[in-house]
Amino acid sequence: MRLHCATNAADAKNNHLPRKPENKRMDNMNNRKKIVVLDGYTVNPGDISWESVERLGDFTLYDRTKPEDTVRRAKDADIVLTNKVRMSAAVMEQLPKLKYVGLLSTGTDIIDINYCDEHGIVVCNIPAYSTGNVAQTVFAMILSICSPVEKYNIAVHEGRWVSSDDFCFQDYPMSDMAGKTLGIIGYGKIGRKVADIARAFDMNVVIYSRTKRDDIPETEWRKTVYDVAKEADFLTIHCPLTDDTRGIVDKKFLRRMKKSAYLINTSRGGVLNESDVADALNKGLIAGACVDVLSTEPPKADNPMLTAKNCLITPHIAWAGREARERLMDICAGNLEGFLSGRTRNEVGKVKIGD
Repeated sequence: MRLHCATNAADAKNNHLPRKPENKRMDNMNNRKKIVVLDGYTVNPGDISWESVERLGDFTLYDRTKPEDTVRRAKDADIVLTNKVRMSAAVMEQLPKLKYVGLLSTGTDIIDINYCDEHGIVVCNIPAYSTGNVAQTVFAMILSICSPVEKYNIAVHEGRWVSSDDFCFQDYPMSDMAGKTLGIIGYGKIGRKVADIARAFDMNVVIYSRTKRDDIPETEWRKTVYDVAKEADFLTIHCPLTDDTRGIVDKKFLRRMKKSAYLINTSRGGVLNESDVADALNKGLIAGACVDVLSTEPPKADNPMLTAKNCLITPHIAWAGREARERLMDICAGNLEGFLSGRTRNEVGKVKIGD
């Protein structure tokens, strides 16, 4: 059971209430750091525990926080934990006590890292907690194309098999994964996991990484993203969103892909130029796309990907298995314990404890 209490009328009105879990340790409260979680619901909708983080300070949990409420809710915080609530310079300069921003995610694009470095704010993220889940989702997408079992299941339950003249029916094409080429852009932990699984399926693998890594076989290495695009039957993106990667999948990129190829994106929506991808899908320049992320989330109703042909879309859930979220929580607590004891873990900025 949780206790819900609004700090003021505004919180009560918009129903984004702070949550104060029961059984909070009250010892040494005057010395405890104030921890504010701005958007905890997607990480924990109620099926796992905040106890490992809660015990580390004076803890306040919000399910969701609107941009205009961020400063008011975090103004007295020493520690802010956030998943998708942006921590810009304009926000953080209004948070005089802030010393630590803990990301409830791997990506760092919602944080102004330069501001944090300049003002002595430690930033830590959660690496590698969802590697298996994301790779699993990539292959769920590929398998849905090569072996469309869900489409057949729906057809059977709609009576298609009962009315069939033959012992089977083949309304949806199926194809082998073995022998197909999987192109991978980005070769961090997720990219490597995806490559390992692809090889187990007897797929050919071609890889682009910003730097040539020793663990990339020479036969699989490609010098440019366009070399990968040209060869791939399935092309999957696993790079972070940066100034260099924003909109990298554009008309120029898509023109180099096979018309029979499928594009997969489980990284960040902004890596795709969505108008160009939607146009390519509608014109049949590529066979299809499977995406778990969009440039704005939740998407706007006029996002062109929502109405593009042959486009499978899932709502940014590749990371969200329960086991992965439990790992996330454990790493988050470990990061925070490290900060409080002067031994930072998973730091993504330049600030070090004691600077």
